[in-house]
Amino acid sequence: MNYPHPLIAREGWPYVAGTVALALVAVWFGGWWSLPLWIAALFVIQFFRDPPREVAGDVRTVVAAADGRILVVGPAHDPYLDREAIKVSVFMNVFNVHSNRSPVDGEVKSRWYNAGSFINASLDKASTGNERNALWLRTESGADVVCVQIAGLIARRILCYVKEGDRLARGQRFGFIRFGSRVDLYLPKSAVMKAALGDKVHAASSVIAVLAADG
Repeated sequence: MNYPHPLIAREGWPYVAGTVALALVAVWFGGWWSLPLWIAALFVIQFFRDPPREVAGDVRTVVAAADGRILVVGPAHDPYLDREAIKVSVFMNVFNVHSNRSPVDGEVKSRWYNAGSFINASLDKASTGNERNALWLRTESGADVVCVQIAGLIARRILCYVKEGDRLARGQRFGFIRFGSRVDLYLPKSAVMKAALGDKVHAASSVIAVLAADG
């Protein structure tokens, strides 16, 4: 499922085309009055940018699944696999790239979608209260990693393009969340953390953790 990189994410093409068209119409009829629409168009273009990334690490590496700032790092209960795990949460604001990428090389063992509310994604209760889509990924060594896309206060659409049985390469694009949101990772307790609370990370190119050799 390779994804070409035209710099603007395919999810944004209708939005970019629409705002640019409105701005051009406004220029025709109003001249300088079109400025707010051009500002809106620039905002939409920067939001939907989707630059190519160098993928960090090797088969044991866990990379960031999203761009943003780490809000949570620490022990937690994984509600999807009913286990004790290490939870890492990345908050994406409207100025971050919103493509979501696989944190590990692995097979999609299961996928869960939960409807929910749209509270501020920077709040920890968003992990269990907001609309969300979770992927259970299992690596070749048997390590289980859960990656959860979570909608936010403004985000109203979670897009995920993979299903059970698909294989993902580390850093491979698998989805998108529109207009500000959060991604949670649940890692095995044996994982060695490389990222810390408050770090700014980039999907695919920032190392979050290293998995134990035996999973």
